[in-house]
Amino acid sequence: MSVLVDTSVWVAWLRGQRGVDAVDALIDDALLVTNDLILAELIPALLVKRRRELVDLFQEIPRLPLEIEWNDIIRLQVTCLRHGINQVGIPDLILVQHAVQNNLSLFTLDRHFRLIGRHVPLDLY
Repeated sequence: MSVLVDTSVWVAWLRGQRGVDAVDALIDDALLVTNDLILAELIPALLVKRRRELVDLFQEIPRLPLEIEWNDIIRLQVTCLRHGINQVGIPDLILVQHAVQNNLSLFTLDRHFRLIGRHVPLDLY
């Protein structure tokens, strides 16, 4: 199964933090995929820091197109609110939908994804 790596993991990996060592194995095994939302969150800071080589590497990761189903996003938000999972941003709901739609495992450090995964068929890495 391919793995969608969330921005929280990439930021930790770029900083050399512990707990995200699996990224290296995923890179080696060519199991990573990304999307334009994640790249839009990562690339601007890298460009400002003049880390063009990292930008080029991120752009080499296979990119799956986002097919946003807004009615699904609304249902996800309702599910979150009904279960007391508050303040989940639309970008994170889009990531959940993207992972579920494409049968991807989501690698994240953000706790709210684990909470959401209790109520929707989200596979967490």
